[in-house]
Amino acid sequence: MTQLKTLPTYDPTLFEGAAEVYAQYRTKYSPAVFDKLTEIFNLNGQGRLLDLGTGPGLIAIPLSSKFQEVVAIDPDPDMLKEAQRQAAAVKASNITWLEQGAELINPSLGTFKLATIGRAFHWMERELVLESLYELLTDDGAVALLNTGDNPWISSLPWKQAAIEVVKKWLGEERRTGQRGQGIRKPVDPPHEVVIANSKFARQELYEVPFEKSWTVSSYLGYLYTTAFSLKIFYGDKAEEFEADIKEALLAVEPSGHFTEELTATIQVVWKH
Repeated sequence: MTQLKTLPTYDPTLFEGAAEVYAQYRTKYSPAVFDKLTEIFNLNGQGRLLDLGTGPGLIAIPLSSKFQEVVAIDPDPDMLKEAQRQAAAVKASNITWLEQGAELINPSLGTFKLATIGRAFHWMERELVLESLYELLTDDGAVALLNTGDNPWISSLPWKQAAIEVVKKWLGEERRTGQRGQGIRKPVDPPHEVVIANSKFARQELYEVPFEKSWTVSSYLGYLYTTAFSLKIFYGDKAEEFEADIKEALLAVEPSGHFTEELTATIQVVWKH
């Protein structure tokens, strides 16, 4: 088998200082996404869920009512603290939070009906994670990779393009990531589909769920501060100037300050058999 490339291991500065704004401003998964997962896997409050790269619990918490038990894992302690705060607010008490990399999962965790990964698979050593997941899933189990489809770097929306141009003005043309803003984002190579096809998993299937998302100037600025390419710490004591630039750019495109977009969330299901 050809040796496949992966991205480097986790950088602890990847989302430094972003946990609280991530929970508040990162694009949430539409309820329709969780309805679709419930339909695909016949979720009925039984079985166990493993959520990798859980962040502040944007998947683990909404799905907790669909399982008897949830194990949610993330290497960022601040993200896990925020996740626990969010879970307590909605009385989601059946979630175990573990601070570790996805690469360290092993049979001591037990078996799971479903494993979910949302917008985090590209940060992981993907081949290793898939190999470990295969052993942890029940015979009828699967992995579901979730994405909200709101990448501003490839958007054709003028207001999103305007915001990215401001980010580039401040941080340079190349997309930053990690190393406190000194790292450069590399393409995901090979694509997830290829990595999956070369794994033990039998098949994969893509589901799409359209939904609408609305923003204000302040909420989109908050979103930018949740991204690995535009963390607030990158701007230091110039953050207020950056924020003024973003506000000016967005209002130049849409003076009302209210923005709406049609998004397509994806659920990439990876079946064990």
